[in-house]
Amino acid sequence: MKFGIHLPQFGRAAGPDSIRKAAIEAEQQGYDDIWASDHLAVPADAPYPPTAYIYEPMVTLTWAAAATTRIGLGTSVLVLPMRHPLELAKMLATLDLVSGGRLTVGAAVGWLKEEFDALGVPFEERGARGSETIETMRACWTQDPVNLKGKHIPGDFKAMRTLPQPAHPIPIWVGGHTEPAFRRAVTLGDGWHGSRKTPEEAAPIVKRLRADRPEESFTLSLRTAWDALSDDADAIRRDLAAYREIGIQHLMFQPHQRHADDWLRSAEKLLEIVKSA
Repeated sequence: MKFGIHLPQFGRAAGPDSIRKAAIEAEQQGYDDIWASDHLAVPADAPYPPTAYIYEPMVTLTWAAAATTRIGLGTSVLVLPMRHPLELAKMLATLDLVSGGRLTVGAAVGWLKEEFDALGVPFEERGARGSETIETMRACWTQDPVNLKGKHIPGDFKAMRTLPQPAHPIPIWVGGHTEPAFRRAVTLGDGWHGSRKTPEEAAPIVKRLRADRPEESFTLSLRTAWDALSDDADAIRRDLAAYREIGIQHLMFQPHQRHADDWLRSAEKLLEIVKSA
């Protein structure tokens, strides 16, 4: 099992210095990867996400990549329909190239209707647009020139060149907990990246996904809300063992984003708990 950790990218802990320091510490401590979330706009009265103070994920990961050399980089999750796939493909390919091939794209279709409305993107088309975006990005990364005509996304690609291309296939782990999301994961993805599911809740999802994608290279990943400063260490160990038992291959921890120092202490202690399990 591999382990990642969410950067202090939003809320009171977020800032250039804290992100850079966290990335360096995570690499030195032995984490496999570091992650950033995605929201472009949040309604003033929204109960969730808990803050609108969120650094843009691809810029955040570029900043973190410049401070590190080995640790993987991931998005948890990039909301695909909110950006044009041609621009997204270029940005992600560039991030992967400048980081030396360290990127994993956690991707989903979004849930916050007001955010889509603010961007002028039809909320009811998000599923179709998300799938089309994955197909378009893969074409941009592997074909030269690209010939595409989208059904839901504006644009007509006729013999367009979208260089540079990544030096290797960028893994796409599809997020979501609905049947359409599971179908998107097994048909278009290289893995599934779920969020905050207990081992009991995740077990039937793992079974459903493995029915279509039994190969180990299809990665099963979960984002947890574990925080070593407030959660019971024995409970974390029990859940960790249960996740291993059902076949989860990757866990990403998200310590509470109170202050940068708290994040660093929680990150260090979480890895100690994992190693002692």
